[in-house]
Amino acid sequence: MTQTQPDKTGAGSALAPFHHTAFAVLWSATVIGNTGTYMRDVASAWLVADLSASPGAVGLIQAAGTLPIFLLALPAGVLADILDRRKLLMGMQVVLLAVSLALTLLAWRGLITVELLIGLTLIGGTAAAIAGPAWQSMVPDLVPRSQLRNAIALNSVGINVSRSIGPAVGGILLGAFGAAFAYAADLATYLFVIGALLWWSSPRSADNHIPEHFLGAFRAGLRYARSSRKLHVVLFRAGVYFIFASATWALLPLVAKDLLGGGASFYGLLLGSVGAGAIGGATVLPRLRNRLSSDAILLGSAVLSAGVMVVLTLAPPQWAALACLFVLGSAWIAALTVLNGVAQAVLPNWVRGRALAVYLTVFNGAMTAGSIFWGQTAEALGLTTTLLIAAAGLTLTALLVHLVKLPLGEDDLSASHHWPEPIVADTVDHAQGPVLVLVEYTVAADDRAAFLRVLNLHAEARRRDGAYLWGVSEDAAKPGQIVEWFLVESWAEHLRQHERASHADAEVHGQLIGFHQGHERPLVRHLIALPGQSRI
Repeated sequence: MTQTQPDKTGAGSALAPFHHTAFAVLWSATVIGNTGTYMRDVASAWLVADLSASPGAVGLIQAAGTLPIFLLALPAGVLADILDRRKLLMGMQVVLLAVSLALTLLAWRGLITVELLIGLTLIGGTAAAIAGPAWQSMVPDLVPRSQLRNAIALNSVGINVSRSIGPAVGGILLGAFGAAFAYAADLATYLFVIGALLWWSSPRSADNHIPEHFLGAFRAGLRYARSSRKLHVVLFRAGVYFIFASATWALLPLVAKDLLGGGASFYGLLLGSVGAGAIGGATVLPRLRNRLSSDAILLGSAVLSAGVMVVLTLAPPQWAALACLFVLGSAWIAALTVLNGVAQAVLPNWVRGRALAVYLTVFNGAMTAGSIFWGQTAEALGLTTTLLIAAAGLTLTALLVHLVKLPLGEDDLSASHHWPEPIVADTVDHAQGPVLVLVEYTVAADDRAAFLRVLNLHAEARRRDGAYLWGVSEDAAKPGQIVEWFLVESWAEHLRQHERASHADAEVHGQLIGFHQGHERPLVRHLIALPGQSRI
């Protein structure tokens, strides 16, 4: 399959993931849990505004919920990879339940203050930030690989459903029964989520028999993100897209008020139209993927989003604006699903949480930076001019980066165990290191150029899976005796390299072995640094 062919990795009905009971149950649980979170947020925002007339206090309650996502995305990704994801999620749900219980009791007794609200919101935001990568990382455990992108689309739909229902229900409960009742309703949703997680029996991963510790796992995740060219493409495409697409979200309240002449209720209708468009877009996306490549869908999403920006500058009737926002929701869900789906598809399970955390950091960073930039631009140049600039920029960059094709994500990244076990004279302490690995090849002169091309291709896998330095040398006394060498920080990390090697890596490794001249496999030596001696 070429890059221009349709992406069929997600072929099938948009609702096919619901045929898997575990996905259906956990999807329902997350929708209910997120709905409760939006109800809690509405009650908290109203209480802060009621308790304090300071705009700064209202801003702090928003920041307390979102700041942990920026600060904890990478550490949370590490925890999602080195801990049992089900237990981690259950622990965070218990923390969120405790936060809602405290808010319920404080609101019921009339003891709540702005400081307590901000503090409890910060705790809740921290727990949600830690749980985020684990929720995303477990999707491949719930559905077959062929339905992964449909499952990701349905998760995005679930978020939009919660976003549409939660604030409305929270506002009704708040107005009719008070904040304590709204918090109590949120409390009940966490009981449902915890029950679903208790019911689910998560599969045990056999990819990593040697447990990782936090700091080592953190470094390994950064090495992988630094060395994976396919992930770089996804991050680049996502960053460029969301920097420009963020203009609509940053300026939508002003669009609703100043260009469309609407109030707060109309702004809510616009957001609801976006959510409805997202649901509609997710239902047709599988059929689009059967006919179009991921790159074509992403380009179409950018063009549609830019078109919506242009139409909004014309101050259309409110009914037409609602139709435009429906289109925007469809385009938005297409971009989110394509980018998140490709990111999931190019990641092996052992590093999925950490690498997805990098993706989430890029996404949130691009949205935040874009929102600040477009807000300042609108203040300087005006709302209409800013939207036109953003639309032009989104279209132009979409056409340019379309040349940088997204990876297909069809490689088999499951562990192949094709590396022979290292030969050692005695038991080696896992903490010993660094380890210098030497692989000696004998290569004919005519094969030299082709061999080095494949070897440099293989270097990416070495770095992704644990090597912090890599190189290739030739024996001065024996032309054609080529030595590949790489450094790994410990013996344990080198053993993990053996377990991380995938079937896709095995194919490249087989090509290297094909160039080797000799009856036996290339000689592999492991040199371990002596304790107390100087190290590189």
